[in-house]
Amino acid sequence: MTEPGQWPDPTAGAPQQQPSYAQEPLPAAPLSQAQGPGTELSHSPEYWAHPAPTTAQGKRRGAGLKVTNIILLCVLGLVTAVTLAFFALSIGANVFLICGALALIPLGICVVTLRWIDKWEPEPVAAMVLGFCWGAGMAVIAALVVGSWVQPLLMSSNAGADADMVGAVIQAPLVEEISKGAGLLLLFFLRRRTFDGPIDGVVYAGIIAAGFAFTENILYFGQALEEAHGEVNGLVGIFILRGLMSPFAHVMFTATLGVCVGWAARNGGTGLVLLAWVVGLVPAMLLHGLWNGSSFLGGNFFFVYVVLQVPLFILFILLIVLLRRSEAKLTRTRLSEYVPSGWFTPQEVPMLATGKGRRRAMQWAKTFSAGPVMKEFIRLATRLAFTRQRLLVDARANAAGAVRLAADQEREMELLNKITAVRSDLLGRHAAVVWQAQQQQAAQYQQAQAQLQQPQPQAWQPPQG
Repeated sequence: MTEPGQWPDPTAGAPQQQPSYAQEPLPAAPLSQAQGPGTELSHSPEYWAHPAPTTAQGKRRGAGLKVTNIILLCVLGLVTAVTLAFFALSIGANVFLICGALALIPLGICVVTLRWIDKWEPEPVAAMVLGFCWGAGMAVIAALVVGSWVQPLLMSSNAGADADMVGAVIQAPLVEEISKGAGLLLLFFLRRRTFDGPIDGVVYAGIIAAGFAFTENILYFGQALEEAHGEVNGLVGIFILRGLMSPFAHVMFTATLGVCVGWAARNGGTGLVLLAWVVGLVPAMLLHGLWNGSSFLGGNFFFVYVVLQVPLFILFILLIVLLRRSEAKLTRTRLSEYVPSGWFTPQEVPMLATGKGRRRAMQWAKTFSAGPVMKEFIRLATRLAFTRQRLLVDARANAAGAVRLAADQEREMELLNKITAVRSDLLGRHAAVVWQAQQQQAAQYQQAQAQLQQPQPQAWQPPQG
């Protein structure tokens, strides 16, 4: 099909109509020593032509998991509502409404940022809501209850220590990060099929931490207002410090845990994920303790903020940039493996896998009102690349990996069929717009020709005398 004028580079062009197979398939590359169904990936046409059979057991498991998700979402939503209602009664309804409105500002900043990080392959809304409810409700309750037990234990070993410092630097990071991290582990088991890598780990961990910070901010704002005897100045100061100068504090702490869990989810099984969860708690607790401990260093707060906390935030931004680049590289590599079998053209791979290609593709699609279709095309292709990565990992795993491999093969064929349908829709919309433009041009040309063929009136001639 003809590409629009803003696509001078053919390597980043519009989607191409696919033949059955663009070229001869590559020879099969053995990925496992085991022989038999579900233990080896093949580039042969038979592999692509025949999806894995759908078993009744798999359907029952999928339905059961969906019911479990719904029940947990309702329970956690109820727990969050009860938690917020309890705090509203504790600090007063009017104070709660004021502080809650202010706490929505840093929460909104965090949510918008997390959605931007994951915009090309966004996580399910239900999973994000579940993560928020865990952080805003269950994690807060767990931190308060367990913290009340841990604090005396820490003080009993060193009675002369400053209780406030022990609570802020040791007890709070220990209890709060474990409470938030438990929600991340829950999301991994509930959403294992869509938990694809470090970026997903950052997003899931970030929404849990944002929910926790939301409830915590309400309490801090209410406490500041009470200590100021209702004066607005005390509330404004704590809002600027927590709501505007450090809205990503909790998100950054728990995101380090999310990176570890996401990496393990991409490269291994449940055992590696559990190990990564334990290891990831260490940097999360250390950053949390360092952040809280900076308030006890004395001196000018803004000096400590610029010297310590701002560099941590810059490092966090650099980490996100590197993770997004790594994800784009992985996506490009995995999608390229479908080129020999004709599922994608070489021109489509950079268009679907790189930031530049995606932006140009969206601009092109919007010229004929197909932006949402192109976005779905990109999302499905990204999901396919991550599914392919899991196939490669599970092909080297044990018997449990072989079971997951069969399910992932079925999911892979499902995604390939969806991608083919979305591509056809996209090309059809473009062809319809081109046809309409051609018809309009033809009508305008015929009208112009008809006007030229009409006899021109002769100029008036004066009578000859």
